Amino acid sequence: MAYIPSLVLQLLLLALVFAIANGSDLKLGFYRKACPRAEAIVEKATADHVSVAPSLAAPLLRMHFHDCFVRIANISEIELILYDVLQGCDGSVLIDSTKDNRAEKDGPPNLSLRGYQVIDAAKTVLETECPGVVSCADILALVARDAIYQNSVYISSSFQIKGPYWAVPLGRRDGRVSIASESLTLPAPFDDITRLKEQFSAKGLRGHTIGTSHCSTIAARLYNFTGKGDTDPSLDSDYVPYLKSKCKPTDRTTLLEMDPGSFRSFDKNYYKNVLKRRGLFQSDAALLADKETSAYVKLQAESNGHTFLKDFEESIMKMGQIGVLTGEAGEIRRHCARIN
Repeated sequence: MAYIPSLVLQLLLLALVFAIANGSDLKLGFYRKACPRAEAIVEKATADHVSVAPSLAAPLLRMHFHDCFVRIANISEIELILYDVLQGCDGSVLIDSTKDNRAEKDGPPNLSLRGYQVIDAAKTVLETECPGVVSCADILALVARDAIYQNSVYISSSFQIKGPYWAVPLGRRDGRVSIASESLTLPAPFDDITRLKEQFSAKGLRGHTIGTSHCSTIAARLYNFTGKGDTDPSLDSDYVPYLKSKCKPTDRTTLLEMDPGSFRSFDKNYYKNVLKRRGLFQSDAALLADKETSAYVKLQAESNGHTFLKDFEESIMKMGQIGVLTGEAGEIRRHCARIN
């Protein structure tokens, strides 16, 4: 057998990594023949839950983000391929911990995730109709979209999220690796602008506009920002009394609206709040600390979100194709919470 220099082998493997990681093997209507009703089943399962609990829409979108954005640390690109553990949209956030492994969902950033029952409900029906065909990773990608944009057939107008609709190419397969410590690579609410730009620019993503967060997430900003019992000066001083009335220093259970007045709607008001220095997180305030991101915030706030939905749709479609497993890689889990 001819000798192949190691550098050539590495380049071949890295080319394979790129081909998989950019989602080029995903396609619309992937299950058209193998499971024709797959997307309708997921849509209905999502609607059945979100119509009863509209506040699930944001957590389900966040779950998709946390699944795709996690990064396996301290492992080379070649090892990622050799050991079939490409990080990205592989449904690894859905896996339960075992006595031998603490999984992603039990990592600190994921402890507040919720909505797993929606994924499980869709999977149960799909496994009855098309056993072993539809991946949990694809279900999660579809649920995130359907939760934001719900068909009025299933949800009354008073509960509709009124979000955008984006195309979801399918064909993802499920990963077999889920490690709690890797969740620490997710963007954090206290990250500065340099760190945020490093993480988000590579993925083409921007802020959040829907949902709630626990008081514990902003307690330090309100009561002990520098360790001296002070408040983060980047917060609007007129807004601080309101936040303190909602959140006491040790409150770990109360939920705050990220976008007061429209936290169930998917709209551009997030940027108006950031511009008024009323974003909940340090990462929100950080957007005003950079020339490029502050200009974008100002554009969306003052132009009534002129390009907001278009930008979001492009970003979420790109995110849904990060590090996907396709072809014969990974597996199709029978139960989303455990590896086959």
